[in-house]
This record gives sequence, C-alpha cells and structure tokens, in this order.
Amino acid sequence: TVRALRRRFPGYRFVWLMGADNLLQFPRWRRWSEIAETLPIAVFARGRVTYRALAGPMARRYASARVRDPRSLARHAPPAWSFLFTSLHPASSTALRAAGKGGILV
Repeated sequence: TVRALRRRFPGYRFVWLMGADNLLQFPRWRRWSEIAETLPIAVFARGRVTYRALAGPMARRYASARVRDPRSLARHAPPAWSFLFTSLHPASSTALRAAGKGGILV
C-alpha cells in the first residue's frame, strides 16, 4: 500500500500515523522495519501504554531517529519518528466501533 501510494503521488510527503498501542506491537508486524525506513512516523499517546511504547523495541531501535518537533516530521528523511503527547478523548474506541454509527457514540 505504501509503495503504491508513493508511486501514485510522487510529489507528496506521507507520514504514517499510529497510536502508542500500535507502536508497542509494531515489531510484530510483517516488514515493520521497512515501513519505518520508508515513511516518517507520528505516534500519538494512548493512555497506559504510552510509556511502555516509548521504551519498546521500535523506540529503542530508532532512538537516534526521533524528531523532537513533530511539526517538522514530514521534512525528515526516514527513518524518522515523533511522539505526540496529546489530550486523550474519554470515548472508548471499542465502544465507538460497537455503536456502528460511523464513529458517533450516542
């Protein structure tokens, strides 16, 4: 998918977005290091797993590639990643999916 997007939109700079929960399990993904070395990655805080993810295998392996200012992430050549400590929304993503209303929890 990443290769196809880059071929179709060669002038664009893509950034991979993921939550800290996925950062923690990222090394279990097939060819995960290829993704990390192809696109900059923005990681968003996700509650209790945030600090475990920052100490996890991907964060350790690419520690020297961490970009402190996420606003500049798209301008960095991969591997490059940044962590965004954002406010957490109180809604449960599981509850949103279960509601089946396009992400709207009533």
